[in-house]
Amino acid sequence: MKENTKELKSKLLDLLKKRAFKKGKFILSSGKESAYYLDGRIITLTPEGAYLVASIILNMLEGRRIDAVGGPTLGADPIVGALGVLSHIRGVPLKTFIVRKAAKEHGMQRQIEGPALKENDRAILVDDVATTGKSLVEAKEALNKLGVKVGEVMVIVDRNEGAKENLAKAGCRLKSIFTIKDLGV
Repeated sequence: MKENTKELKSKLLDLLKKRAFKKGKFILSSGKESAYYLDGRIITLTPEGAYLVASIILNMLEGRRIDAVGGPTLGADPIVGALGVLSHIRGVPLKTFIVRKAAKEHGMQRQIEGPALKENDRAILVDDVATTGKSLVEAKEALNKLGVKVGEVMVIVDRNEGAKENLAKAGCRLKSIFTIKDLGV
């Protein structure tokens, strides 16, 4: 059963504020220093948080032709798992995948893990938080090599620190459930 997106977002924002938002001095993966940290995995690795995020993203995707959803490991991993399960339950199953920073040097030596993506598949990239968008741009570049079409990225929170602009240069629109302003920053 599909729940109201507004109600889902209200519950998710409450969780983010209470559990995932921390003030202090932090170095981000981008190398930038920040006075706050938003740990999306604190939310997406819980049953409630995983459900809320996947429900909201699937509601945002409703009516669109998408073949697959995935993103850069580690932030996307729990989101992708939840999206796979919920898309199956809703009767609109999506292929899911994870993009490593680089191909493994052993085994199948893949950079992209999951069911085989085909040329011209339409994919959406997801992640918990976008700062500069670097890991998302790198994931898109890896998918480009397979001929997978990626025109959109969805994140839980956009920190408003250049990700939207950097992704636009790479040919992707950034959609976020929230921006950092929604968290009072």
